[in-house]
Amino acid sequence: MALQLMKGSEAIAEAAIRAGARYFFGYPITPQTEIPEYMSARMPEVGGCFLQAESEVAAINMIYGAAGTGARAITSSSSPGVSLKQEGISYCAGAQLPCVILNVMRGGPGLGNIQASQGDYFQGVKGGGNGDYHLLTYAPASVQEAIDIMMFAFDKAEQYRVPVLFLADGLIAQMMEPVEMPEMVDFKIDPEKKPWACTGWQPGDDPAKRGVINSIYIDTESLSVHNAELQAIYRQIEANEKRWECYKTEDADIVLTAFGTVARVCKTAVDELRAEGIKVGLFRPISVWPFPYEALAETVLQDHVKAVLDVELNEGQMLQDVKLALNGGKPVDFFGHLGSEFPTVDEVKGKIKEMMKEGI
Repeated sequence: MALQLMKGSEAIAEAAIRAGARYFFGYPITPQTEIPEYMSARMPEVGGCFLQAESEVAAINMIYGAAGTGARAITSSSSPGVSLKQEGISYCAGAQLPCVILNVMRGGPGLGNIQASQGDYFQGVKGGGNGDYHLLTYAPASVQEAIDIMMFAFDKAEQYRVPVLFLADGLIAQMMEPVEMPEMVDFKIDPEKKPWACTGWQPGDDPAKRGVINSIYIDTESLSVHNAELQAIYRQIEANEKRWECYKTEDADIVLTAFGTVARVCKTAVDELRAEGIKVGLFRPISVWPFPYEALAETVLQDHVKAVLDVELNEGQMLQDVKLALNGGKPVDFFGHLGSEFPTVDEVKGKIKEMMKEGI
């Protein structure tokens, strides 16, 4: 397949369609508005449904309904809009409905600005809604990686019956990159593979086949059993679905940790510092829930590693997970910006050289 130059938002939307998504419900908000715009044109062409909801709250509840039929449904928004979706996201998690949610993060808190940010990490991986639930959460660092993840995101959602969240900062949606688009998946709802879905029931049918989509369990014993079942699924996800990238960490004196497009800045800093004879590497989590704690510990808790520098476009939200992984085994420093002001390559290099002067 030939490479083609595409804007991130349009490429991600097309990838979702090629992965079998046929229902999109959303609401315009910068910097992801091109996703619903693209879907409004493409969904009718593939026999799908595009609907601009009256609000983000309405959009996520429409996802609840479509996912309940076993269809592949997707919604997108940006930070304040995703905040409005949190009740519905918790409902989807509680009802075990597979779906895909795109958060194209922008600066906050509140309305903030329309530039890129990574300030929704806590919301995405620690649970933005009520109750004890998790979302399988990915943080792509390029348009191509977002496409590649999208092609298995619905499979993972259906395998574990959980919502899948993309934490993609505004740059991913707004940049243009050469990408390779995959072939269209021939997805059809198979009631035999989704006995839980509401795919049609007639009087006289076996009552056991009647689908009931629900997240309310009034008595404490039923809710306790339900939560135990959810936690067992989350333990399976933690065991099987961690993803990460190690870049030049084999002999690194200092290991950078970063996710999303900030990791690209760090990768350039690694290359330039290596050219100066300074041995630096990068550990990049691709799944931020489940976070690859063991892989990070194995990478960093080596004799040659002297320290870790965590770099983020926020106050240091992933920093907590980095420290948990290392459990005090190595010194951990932080460098980042708030308000969508991206860390630069020179700033990252300067911080590392400062750490070295101080004897790490």
